[in-house]
Amino acid sequence: MTRLYITDMLRAQGRHISFHTPGHKRRGADITELSYSDDLSDPKGVLALAEADAARILGADRSFFLTDGSTCGVYAMLYALRAEGVRRIAVPAYAHRSVANACEVLGLSPVLIAQDAAAGIPRQPTAEAMEAALRGADALLLTSPDYYGFFPDLAAARALCTAAGKPLLLDGAHGSHLHGEALHASRFADMWVDGVHKSLPAMTQGAVVSAKGAWAAPLAAGAAHFRTSSPSYPILASIEYALKFPKNARLERLAAWAKQQLGALPNDDWTKIVLPFGECADAAQRFLERRGVYAEFSDGNVLLCYLSPANKAREVKKLVRLLRDFPRGEMRFAAQTSDMAGGNVVLLPPEAAVGKVCARACGMVPPCIPLLLAGNVVTADAAARLARARHTFGLTDGKISVFAGE
Repeated sequence: MTRLYITDMLRAQGRHISFHTPGHKRRGADITELSYSDDLSDPKGVLALAEADAARILGADRSFFLTDGSTCGVYAMLYALRAEGVRRIAVPAYAHRSVANACEVLGLSPVLIAQDAAAGIPRQPTAEAMEAALRGADALLLTSPDYYGFFPDLAAARALCTAAGKPLLLDGAHGSHLHGEALHASRFADMWVDGVHKSLPAMTQGAVVSAKGAWAAPLAAGAAHFRTSSPSYPILASIEYALKFPKNARLERLAAWAKQQLGALPNDDWTKIVLPFGECADAAQRFLERRGVYAEFSDGNVLLCYLSPANKAREVKKLVRLLRDFPRGEMRFAAQTSDMAGGNVVLLPPEAAVGKVCARACGMVPPCIPLLLAGNVVTADAAARLARARHTFGLTDGKISVFAGE
């Protein structure tokens, strides 16, 4: 039987009077670093054992538990690069916003890899685009898989980095369920992050960042710099539980059936059901929610339903019953054009920003990738999608930052 070190430790704790944090003073799993609970910043007991098991499961030399989400892992990896002399990093134009933020904080210069779009979704960069960007960079970071279940050409990326003697990093925030499989980040990357809470049954913010070889030491320093000094023990226990959760082959087969029944966009990740409802995507989301079913998001073009091994077969079958005959609309996505405009920056409501040049990357949450990059001309479609979105980033009071021009 698989041993859950952290859970066993928490279950074995006795009743005691708390003169320690946290302030709620209740006995239970939400504790601090006590004599029996180990210390994530210097693990020697159950946390050390759990992290060692994680490294084995994930195919790493060292793995570090994070209770701050994959974003913390991205920062830790980029810190490791910076500490080893990297100054320029090739990244997809539509990488998660944490990548751009970490580059800004750490003084790294992103070299953007061109990406096309199809059906309103940014496509993974081609090998040629990766090679072109890597020529002007010291390292390569890719997203694998992305939020929509698409993978870059990982073999090509590995070959390019090996030939150039440059490290490959993978933001695998949406790929932790793939551990042990051919497309898992560990098969290709020097450093990578697994967003365990996204596609395995861990609590929100549970993640792991891992490294191979000589990158383990600088990554350890990066994790120490950015992860909290007061980690949540319930989240830590859930990370270990999730990594040891069994595969669900039956559900994987059912997901393939559901995609066929619902006319989902073909992808290589069973956990992401991408439904091209076009202009009806928001209506489909509301239709589900009125029936107590919540999708991951509607981006105004597609509705994304996100599975994990913890889903029940009956839930997937209900999704198919509800959406099989739901009407579909036209897919809307105008190709982005760019301008080199600069100067003063002003804030405009989305409808007034159409035709202006975006001054700050912005998009919807989720998927937390830019809908508009700085330099893109604001299209009517992008403005409408941002105006309708429930949650956004890069906007200020619902307004888009644009260059004022002459």
